[in-house]
Amino acid sequence: MKTTALVLLAAAAALACAGARADVFPKESLIRNDRHDVAGGHGTVYGEYAFTRDKALKDQAIKEVSWLRLEPGDSIGYHPHVTNEDVYVIVSGEGVFKDKDGKDKPVKAGDVAIVRKGESHGIANTGKVPLVFVDVIAEQ
Repeated sequence: MKTTALVLLAAAAALACAGARADVFPKESLIRNDRHDVAGGHGTVYGEYAFTRDKALKDQAIKEVSWLRLEPGDSIGYHPHVTNEDVYVIVSGEGVFKDKDGKDKPVKAGDVAIVRKGESHGIANTGKVPLVFVDVIAEQ
């Protein structure tokens, strides 16, 4: 317990010394960007972004954070991540995540799916209600 507290304190001090800051992106300020037939998928990806890749600074690892929604039957096509990694945190609904090996894996609320640099992935809503997930894109 003491070790954890010391590590957290050291991390906070390092961030303060580096001039890092925490940001909050209220829901009302999120950037709405709906995209159609993403990466060869079907339908619309409804998105609300804290910020998009073009707004992230070069030295910031997190390049994009968003809430995404797929309606039943809609999908994001199977696509590669050449320079970055992608994390989906499933908030509600259910679907199928196509992993780096092209295998379909069922996903539901509470699941986390990750694709690393150089790997591919896709996702489809196979349920009867919207599939909602948080998407975090990071790059080293």
